[in-house]
Amino acid sequence: EMARHKELSANTGIAVYFCDPHSPWQRGTNENTNGLVRQYLPKGMDLSEVTQEQLDAIADEINNRPRKTLNAHSPIEAYRDFLLKHHPPHATIQ
Repeated sequence: EMARHKELSANTGIAVYFCDPHSPWQRGTNENTNGLVRQYLPKGMDLSEVTQEQLDAIADEINNRPRKTLNAHSPIEAYRDFLLKHHPPHATIQ
């Protein structure tokens, strides 16, 4: 999924960082999100029994859940604030 990370960096000016293997403390937000997902989809669960509708509902709940790392805002709120800040005033965001 990051096969073109050099191109991404060159085109956007964003540095790409790869964590060291077996170092979960280097990717805290990822590990926290995995924990949130596990509340809905326990380890070992047969995911073939989960519908896309159920996955969408889980994602919606997680994305609307406030996070300490976002100053008690949800990821949806943080993303909306980002879009409002970085898009022209005539852009419509709902």
